[in-house]
Amino acid sequence: MDRNEQKPAIRFQGFTDAWEQRKLGEIVERVVRKNTNNESSLPLTISAQYGLVDQITYFNNRVASRDVRNYYLVLNGEFAYNKSTSDGFPFGAVKRLELYEKGVLSTLYIVFSIKSQSEIDSDFLTVFFDTDRWHKGVAERAAEGARNHGLLNISSDDFLDIDILLPRYKEEQVAIGSYLRNLNHLITLHQRKYAVLDD
Repeated sequence: MDRNEQKPAIRFQGFTDAWEQRKLGEIVERVVRKNTNNESSLPLTISAQYGLVDQITYFNNRVASRDVRNYYLVLNGEFAYNKSTSDGFPFGAVKRLELYEKGVLSTLYIVFSIKSQSEIDSDFLTVFFDTDRWHKGVAERAAEGARNHGLLNISSDDFLDIDILLPRYKEEQVAIGSYLRNLNHLITLHQRKYAVLDD
């Protein structure tokens, strides 16, 4: 599907309506909940490959400070944007917290949640951010001299201003999100089998 095309050429059976373009900030809201009461002591980081993961497991070290009361408290199902660029991820990564009930993130991240679960499918949004369809919006809004120690210079307001093209009805979002997440799961399983056979 062309970036500006609102009627994809390939559709699941029964879906014919045009997709709609929305601002990300219309469908999600920023989360700025602090961990003031020390509800969680689990420091998280965003791995472009593995999602929101425990820092200690990922880095084999704790990068977060010991006092995490000023960190964001992130709950299962919420999303976070890591503005840090890396190989294959020139505009950073957006991931949903799936592995833990809650955790804490540095305020360098942009944390957000879906405004209406009855309108927007969380799996669809997850697979959307696994594509490059949001990169152009970030590229257009990131300030000149965009990288500061590998971090893109984009404000949370500008990030929430990016455009997203999505099916008008949640049923189609669910079909796409479910299909692509199952496909990704299948690919991961085969990669693991291959790695075992290759050893």
